[in-house]
Amino acid sequence: MTPAELSACLRIIRWTPDTLADALECDISLVLAWLEGVEPVPLKTKIWLKAMAQFHEEIEAERPKSLKGKRFMPH
Repeated sequence: MTPAELSACLRIIRWTPDTLADALECDISLVLAWLEGVEPVPLKTKIWLKAMAQFHEEIEAERPKSLKGKRFMPH
C-alpha cells in the first residue's frame, strides 16, 4: 500500500491518522511512518483498510441526507 493509497483510504472512511492509530492500538509514529513511506503497511492492515474503504464507498448512497443542516433545538 502506497502512502497515497493509505491517505485515500483514510479520507474515504473519514479517519485521521490519530483515529487509525487508536483503532489499531499502535503509536501514531507508526501510522505517520506508513504515510511518509518510511515503513510498509502490514498486509493484514492493508486488507482491513481497503475493505473498510470499500464498504464506506458502497454504503455512502444510504447515508441519511435529510439531517443536513439540522440542529437540536431544546424546548
